[in-house]
Amino acid sequence: MAGGAASRFGGLPKGLAMVDDVRIADRVLASLRAVSDAQLVVSNEDSAPSWFPSMRVVADAVPGLGPLAGIETALRAADGAAVIVVAWDMPFVPVPLLRGMRALGDVGASAVVPAHGAAPVYESLCAYYAADALAVCSQLVASGERRAGALREALPSAVTIPERVLLEHGDPARLFLSIDSPEQLEALAGELPRMSHTTRR
Repeated sequence: MAGGAASRFGGLPKGLAMVDDVRIADRVLASLRAVSDAQLVVSNEDSAPSWFPSMRVVADAVPGLGPLAGIETALRAADGAAVIVVAWDMPFVPVPLLRGMRALGDVGASAVVPAHGAAPVYESLCAYYAADALAVCSQLVASGERRAGALREALPSAVTIPERVLLEHGDPARLFLSIDSPEQLEALAGELPRMSHTTRR
């Protein structure tokens, strides 16, 4: 999921920032390749095909409708397959966690979403969605819903991965860290995207 306005990032494409000399998006893709049969990039950026020249890149039918519409785009592009979505600015999502999410989905969950914290925080952009979630997702988007979390709330057989299980994979604050500012990137000794500009549509 290569989206977001990146307002705190100066409008630069966050997933192209470098952590440990690897683009964050490539770190995400490496994890997804280990657990999925095919991968695609959901992006409304004009430049996205040049950023991922070997990847299938799909855009939202109507750009600007938020993250739920991005999930709908992924499900529609998957042509009847389930999807695991991961935001492209999450450098530390581990393969074993994604593999566990897929395993829960393969035995019948309509969605598998990690949750942590007292509130809790649901990680709807690091989650599994079954193919039959598309119809519900499309209905929500058509109704004007924009929140990614609305899909989990609307699916009757959604499963939540609790914090006690997430802790087996590491600190959730790190597992689901999304790089939203140059300060966060600097704290990881990362580098800003190596480009002078980007275009958005």
